[in-house]
Amino acid sequence: MIGDDAGFLNAARIKGSHCAVKSGALAAEALFESMRDQSIDYAEFKTQYRQKFAQSWLYRELYQTRNFKPYMKKGLYLGSLLFGAEQLLLKGRTPWTLKLKQADHESLQEAKNFQPIEYPKPDGILTFDKPSSVFLSNTNHEEEQPCHLKLQDSQIPISVNLPRYAAPETRYCPAGVYEIMSEKEQPKLQINAQNCFAL
Repeated sequence: MIGDDAGFLNAARIKGSHCAVKSGALAAEALFESMRDQSIDYAEFKTQYRQKFAQSWLYRELYQTRNFKPYMKKGLYLGSLLFGAEQLLLKGRTPWTLKLKQADHESLQEAKNFQPIEYPKPDGILTFDKPSSVFLSNTNHEEEQPCHLKLQDSQIPISVNLPRYAAPETRYCPAGVYEIMSEKEQPKLQINAQNCFAL
């Protein structure tokens, strides 16, 4: 696995494109070097890939920010303070690596336990709508580019996630990539892949 699927994402910077490209390039180099007589030595490939990753700038970058998510689980203000201090004082070279106590999906709770948050409309001065912000990010995709976001089961978002969790996928991404639309009064998950920053 490479790219976002393998977790090659700098969460502190909310950047993944360069990580995905570099991890793919490292895999290609390792694959090329592990080929013998038109066949692949998979044990050699894994060894080569691990070595190349460990010696790359990608490893150094991800290692430096490895504690970001565990710190942010402590809350926005405390997490920002702790992570900021670690980055400013030690440049991420701490002798410890924090571990999350549970996977993100295990902390998801049912929508019936919460009141919906009503956010004020963007004022265009301090706060802005998602489409305008995506436009300003200069995100650009080819018009006929196939969608890179795939669902294993396209029924789950509507049959499970929407009634039980109020469609959490609509809050995964700040760019509005996942959106619940009504089609003939039936809800449907629309994937706005063209808004995706991580590609």
